[in-house]
Amino acid sequence: MRPSLEVADIFRHHGARYRAAQGDRLSRSQRRVMAAIEACRTATLGGHAEVCAECGTPRIAYNSCRNRHCPKCQGLAQAQWVADRQADLLPVPYFHLVFTVPPIVAEWALGNKTVVYGILFRIAAETLQTIAADPRHLGAEIGLIAVLHTWGQNLHHHPHVHCIVPGGGPAPDGQRWVACRSGFFLPVRVLSKLYRRRFLEALKDAYRDGNLIGVGDPGPFETHLDALSRIDWVVYAKPPFGGPTTVLEYLGRYTHRVAIANSRLIEDRDGSIRFRWKDYRHHGRSKVMTLTADEFIRRFLLHTLPDGFHRIRHYGFLANGQRRAKLALCRHLLEADPPAPADPAEDYRERYHQLTGHALDRCPLCGGPMILLGPVPPQRPSPRPPWNDTS
Repeated sequence: MRPSLEVADIFRHHGARYRAAQGDRLSRSQRRVMAAIEACRTATLGGHAEVCAECGTPRIAYNSCRNRHCPKCQGLAQAQWVADRQADLLPVPYFHLVFTVPPIVAEWALGNKTVVYGILFRIAAETLQTIAADPRHLGAEIGLIAVLHTWGQNLHHHPHVHCIVPGGGPAPDGQRWVACRSGFFLPVRVLSKLYRRRFLEALKDAYRDGNLIGVGDPGPFETHLDALSRIDWVVYAKPPFGGPTTVLEYLGRYTHRVAIANSRLIEDRDGSIRFRWKDYRHHGRSKVMTLTADEFIRRFLLHTLPDGFHRIRHYGFLANGQRRAKLALCRHLLEADPPAPADPAEDYRERYHQLTGHALDRCPLCGGPMILLGPVPPQRPSPRPPWNDTS
């Protein structure tokens, strides 16, 4: 069922005025995100017509924009990604760690997303791999999936990386599996100190190489780094998952999440947007926030990622280039059976049903089979009339 209010509705209602007011301050990628969400599943993108063979109900199914920032387009991509990851799961405990950055670093990231988000990914992974390889802690090669989120519940900019890590890995000689202690993966304080030191070193290198902009002159920048070296950086370890099935359920909720789901939107009235949010500073209490439409759009667009930037990454024995061979070694050491091959789907409708449990080829009224009639061509918006300059 379609939510009563969607981000697309807000963009269609307020987007033109917002774009005009912002002018050149809106980036090309932000404009593309707005246009894609506005057009998603409308006549603008075209689609196909079909009719129920039993009750004769006609239906036009419009195409999706497939933009990764669109709240409506993540369900199938998420289900497909989770299904693909099922073959990567091992019969071991899994742990969830979160790496965050201080507010000043989050502020620098807004003007340097590719650089700072890239550092966040790399240093979080290196920190986990370095401490895990230390014989005093685990003494093994680990694998991990890292997912970037850039938002908090109130849509403010809050970049952080969620890391999902199997509880163990092959020994350095590859001859045995080294398991972590029950209910414990790696010491958080040790992780935090190494993460802080390496992150600050990476920021200093990026500044020296001219890859950080808008962060001040060398003197004030060094002062900020010195202050950052004397505060605690948050690495949060959540309780371990109950097993591989729980990991899949969790990944399904987190991997393809966008800044705000349509289900959290309540009302668009008198130029204001109301939505639900959880206040984690008060034990996750559910609250309602009201923002002007312009402020809501501004906050949503804060989380537009740079073109080509990957927000899900794999490291260690789960890295893309070596995953198959390394997982085979892990299963051999764990004496675990290889995963069963997935059943191939005949077409996208069957695949959609396999992944989501929803049938696209059935009538929503009577449940009869839908017969495809043919494509519906895109209906491009009428071009704006030329401006008559009378000055």
